[in-house]
This record gives sequence, C-alpha cells and structure tokens, in this order.
Amino acid sequence: MTAFSVLLPVYAGDDPAFFARALRSVSTEQTLRPDEIVIVRDGEVSDGIEAVLDAAIDGSAVGGVPVTVVRIGHNRGLAAALVEGLKACRYEIVARADADDISLPRRFATQIPLVVGGDDEEPLDLLGAAIQEFESEERPAGLVRELPAEPERIRRMARFRDPFNHPTVVYRKAAVARAGGYQPLSKMEDYWLFVRMLQTGSRVANLTEPLVLYRVGAGAYQRRGGGEMLRSEIALQRAFVASGFVSRGQGLRNIVVRGGYRLVPTGVRRPVYRLMVGGRGDD
Repeated sequence: MTAFSVLLPVYAGDDPAFFARALRSVSTEQTLRPDEIVIVRDGEVSDGIEAVLDAAIDGSAVGGVPVTVVRIGHNRGLAAALVEGLKACRYEIVARADADDISLPRRFATQIPLVVGGDDEEPLDLLGAAIQEFESEERPAGLVRELPAEPERIRRMARFRDPFNHPTVVYRKAAVARAGGYQPLSKMEDYWLFVRMLQTGSRVANLTEPLVLYRVGAGAYQRRGGGEMLRSEIALQRAFVASGFVSRGQGLRNIVVRGGYRLVPTGVRRPVYRLMVGGRGDD
C-alpha cells in the first residue's frame, strides 16, 4: 500500500484528553495505519497538551507510528499551521485530522486505496467523507452530514456551500500546491482551498459513509455565527467573484443567505443549520 501522512494541528484551545483520543483514532485504532503523523503545535499550549505531544513523540500514544512535531512559536491560525505541516509531510498523500475529532477504524483503509486508484479506477486528488456529530459521548452519535459524492454535484454545491467536510479529507500535496495551498481567510481557509482545487482541475469525490465522528460540544452553533463569521463570509464571496468562480449576483445572494444565517440567534441557528446541510439523524 502507498505510504501516507496524517496532518493534525493542535493549539492552546484544544482539550488534552480530546487530543489524545484523536491521536489514538488515527494510529492504534486504524486497520490501515499511517506511515507518519505530523502534528503542528500552533503556538504555546498547556502542560497537558505538551504531555500528550511527549507521549506521541516517544510512540506510546500512537502505537509506534513515527511522529514529527512542527512547533510554531506563537499562534498563527489554521491556514499557516497547515502550510507548515504540509511542508513537513514526507509523503504525497496526506490525510487531514483535527485534535478533537475521532477517525473511525476503517477510515484510512477505505479512503487511501481510492485516492491511490487502481487498474479500473482513476486516482483522486481530493476525497472527503460524511461525518457524524457527537457531543460528550461517542455513542449514540447524532446528525450525519453527508455531501454529494459525484464530481459534478460537488462543483454545483461549491458555488453555495463547502462541498467537503475538512476533517475527513485525504488529498495529494501536488494538487494542493497547484491550487496555491492554504491561504489566510479566517474560518473559511478550507472552503477557499477546495474551490481553487476544483478550478485547477483536481479529481474529486466524497464518500457517503461517515468516517469521522465530529465533536459538537457546548458553543458549537454559537461559533458559527457573529460578526467575525459574517466578515469572513463576505471576504470569501469577494474572493469567489474575483476568481470568476461565481458571478457578482451569485456572490451577493450567498452573502444574503449565508450571512443572514450567521446573524440569527443561536437558538434558531441549529435547526436552520440542519436544514441547510440536509443532514440525517441516526440518534
């Protein structure tokens, strides 16, 4: 099987126990283990997170999978952390993971062969999957966020909303570089990258099977709203228009619809979000 890396950033706001759980899920619990894990420490972190990093480096937290830790002196944000992390990844195929989510045991065994391709299947540049939300307990899990599987449907959706669940994606470093890599755009850096990958001809797909449990603790829906998110939304749509991905009219429509969602009260945002993503509940 082709070698691959896992890229996982961590910062001061992450919980050490969740971080340790995320690391186990991408290493010892996988039926196909990665060939390396690259962890980006984005700024100073707590003693608890440093302890988990030490256990990862000595192999005890990850079942002996080789670990590289990229240490950034001060917090620079997700885009910068991922840029530095990708530089450190030794392998062309990279699986993204977050420090508070859980990759299910067959995630890499399912995704990696599809990215590699075979005699009858064209290799992929970017492959995502569905996610299943959970709160404090891994079971029973909640809303399944499923996205279009076929390239044409992915491209159509991308004009209105992000067609990939970022913590599930596996991509090729060359395709990311061809699109210009991660660029600073607060809270929207992944969406902006994926659109540019579509524009530069990346071969893409999604799996409808949930392969990651996505943690939605207290405040998750509150963080999807507010003035900062609205400003990011406007900046994203301006970038889309400038790149020719959407028309001015489409960009304005997106600002009205998506920006309006950012401004509704938090109590309204959750059911509206479920309607927008078209998720199904398995709880």
